[in-house]
Amino acid sequence: MKKSLLAFALFLSTITAFSQTEISGKVTDASGMPIMGTNVIIKGSTSGATTDFDGKFIFTTNLSGEQILQISYLGFETYEKTITCDGTAITVNAILSEGGNSLDTVLLTATSTTRSQKETPMSITSIGAKKLSTVNTSSQADVLRSIPGITAEGGGGEVASNIFVRGLPSGGQYQFNPLQIDGMPVLSTFGLNSSAHDVYFRNDIGMKSLEFVRGGSSILYGVGSVAGIINYTSATGSSKSKTTLRTEVASNSRYKADFATSGPLGGEDSNTFYALSGFYRYDEGPLKTGLATEGFQLRGNIKHVTDKGSITFSGQWIDDAVQFFLPYPLEGGSRKRPTGNDGEEIFTLQTAAASDISYATPNGIYNSPIEDGVATKGGYFLTDIKHRFSDDLKLDAKLRYSKYEHQFNLFLDGSGVSGAKAVETQQEFLDARGLTSGDFTYLNGQPLAANALLFENRILDRNRPLQELMADIKFTKTAGNHNITFGTFMSRSQGGDFNVITNYLGEYNDRPELINVSGYTVNGVTNRGTAYTNRNISSNKIALFVADEVKLDRWNFDYGIRYERASGDIEVEGTESYTVDNTGIANLDNVTWGNGSFTRGHVSADDFAVVVAGLYKVNDDLSAYGNFSRGYFFPELRGTKFDALGNPSSYDTEKIIQGELGIKYSKNKFSGTAALYAVSLKDRRSISFVNAPGGGFIEEVDIQDTSTYGLEGTWNWIFANNFNFGGSLTYQGHEITKSEADPDLEGNELRRQPNILSTLAIDYNNSKFDAGLIYNYTGKKFANDANSIELDAIGLANLNLGYTFDLSEDGETLRLGAQVFNLFNSEGVTEGSPRLGNNQTDEEYFVGRPVLPTRVFFNATFNF
Repeated sequence: MKKSLLAFALFLSTITAFSQTEISGKVTDASGMPIMGTNVIIKGSTSGATTDFDGKFIFTTNLSGEQILQISYLGFETYEKTITCDGTAITVNAILSEGGNSLDTVLLTATSTTRSQKETPMSITSIGAKKLSTVNTSSQADVLRSIPGITAEGGGGEVASNIFVRGLPSGGQYQFNPLQIDGMPVLSTFGLNSSAHDVYFRNDIGMKSLEFVRGGSSILYGVGSVAGIINYTSATGSSKSKTTLRTEVASNSRYKADFATSGPLGGEDSNTFYALSGFYRYDEGPLKTGLATEGFQLRGNIKHVTDKGSITFSGQWIDDAVQFFLPYPLEGGSRKRPTGNDGEEIFTLQTAAASDISYATPNGIYNSPIEDGVATKGGYFLTDIKHRFSDDLKLDAKLRYSKYEHQFNLFLDGSGVSGAKAVETQQEFLDARGLTSGDFTYLNGQPLAANALLFENRILDRNRPLQELMADIKFTKTAGNHNITFGTFMSRSQGGDFNVITNYLGEYNDRPELINVSGYTVNGVTNRGTAYTNRNISSNKIALFVADEVKLDRWNFDYGIRYERASGDIEVEGTESYTVDNTGIANLDNVTWGNGSFTRGHVSADDFAVVVAGLYKVNDDLSAYGNFSRGYFFPELRGTKFDALGNPSSYDTEKIIQGELGIKYSKNKFSGTAALYAVSLKDRRSISFVNAPGGGFIEEVDIQDTSTYGLEGTWNWIFANNFNFGGSLTYQGHEITKSEADPDLEGNELRRQPNILSTLAIDYNNSKFDAGLIYNYTGKKFANDANSIELDAIGLANLNLGYTFDLSEDGETLRLGAQVFNLFNSEGVTEGSPRLGNNQTDEEYFVGRPVLPTRVFFNATFNF
């Protein structure tokens, strides 16, 4: 009898030990809005789930006894509740409060499993929708300059920001860190036509979050990136309808209207949801040029939830035009904005007067499209399929097609004429061009004042159509503590790159009038068809990768390998000088233009990347991590040269080694990270486009090795009720360790890369009144590889204020807000003249690009 009772007791204990507990519930915000994508997990385990469109979750666990259920989402405080797992079903309905610790938020980018930032062995920065709306004023630079390790050069207007990451040398733009929307890159092949990724996309209030994952680990998945991935995630609909309208006015006649709306499609029990957002904007740009800035963007998605996953169709349509600002002659020495002939301060030498430039060519009359500036028209269509075959096998597949008509028309930074000064007296202008005399007049015949200064400049018209098809397919298999991902990425890209340079003469004033010189110009034009290039480029890429994410009791390990092959076809049109007029002025009678003959070539390269990363959880508050990667970068296809026999130059990958050691700490109201990193780049094909004697460009190529090490720290402290203090500090040392073209450069610092970067931010939000002040500091840096031109440090402060009115008990609100960019109207030069390269000097006039001046925005946001 005793044996029977003992056996029965053991049987009961066995059932209890192996019984499963079902945990379910719903997650909402303070207004009752369901929060989709929230991470729900039993702390310290792999048991958990992610909330659906209704904010609901359900999962089972084999754990027993007292456990802590943790619920976290970007922009909200982490919710924790103690539960007892004994086989009885548990229901937890959580209301999340805004704020929270960023290290506890769920990571969406560059990973295949659901993990918080604290558990990921990489450096990561996340920004929620509300923060995005306060830092986004003019361009991506305004958003990204607050992210540790990024040097973001603004001043160019609303597009084509220059982004440098952790001391990796580049000419700017997004060379080593692609800009992604919903996990797919805006452009998979850098160097197809050299346009920056942000010309194809604008931020709007339909964005849910931004994540920047930096370091070599980001190369494994999708398009791959040696420096990091900037990924925007779009908001999707839920079972509760929601609409946001925002209107904005600002200095320089800015008018903008944004909207975002989402909800269910169909009846109450529908599993299909929509989200739509966009904007219309008109203004005169950050700087008045007399050339309009106007356009709109629409983005949307439809998501259908199935029993085993979801399918999402999303797309974008953009038709937008903005002006782009390059360096121009500033005061020598002080490098302040100069004073023009009329005694007024010069903010830009770009002028609407140049929009009438036209002239004869072998193909007929050429009309410059310079007034269109940077104009983009087109869009993309994306299909995203997520399917769970079983509890341990899932599919994530994305397919995207994009097509854009795109122009990148800009004003350059001088004549490029050999021996000419940046700014000239009338006699200096004549002498530099070998003219013995000439009368200077406006186009209406009125004579120019004898002491008026002149500025000869160039316009560069670029037509850059683009179409691309890409696919990203991943299978993830869970086996015990392993989450193994097998994937492939494929892309086919085609782009055009048509360029025409024209010289014109203007007075040295803000938004100058054109000037004629008797016997030398026609309608202000000094050289028709100064330079002409026409390329058509196509690129094919295919990558295979396998990665494993291992989660143990205290250790997390990531490791993987990627193989990729890239090939490109390049065709370059030849040029000739054609006589098209009979003015007797050589520069105007003859035009350099395409002759219809093409040189064609094919190049290819392949390489592999390996990544090893690990994280150790010292305790619930502290983690230590490290990662190492060996990666590669495919050079720009547009830089491929042909020899006299028409053979293309060699096309080899650039090798990149990266390593990082760091810690992540989070407890109560404080979180912080610290990281030590090192980056080594071998056989970098450094390309500089410098002025040619006739006003065109010479492409200077140098094969370089570079080395960078850095120390990076971040913190976030909720030091009082509703008050938050955060920031970052980065120190990086960098140098050129090899230069084949000029060994004297070895040991010099990298151009346009500072040693110190820092951000300080303080925020207050009591749900009614909100205020934020953010200060970004960029330390001194050199404008060129020769380190002969040093640029002073720059500090920019931005202010954001708002007050929210409750309009109903249903959560309808109205927020009235104001933003001030460059609060103290700080001055500084972001870059010198890239076209002067190592030949730039700091004399009477200095060619540089200053930061944008103070700009004030007022907005009203209505949520219902």
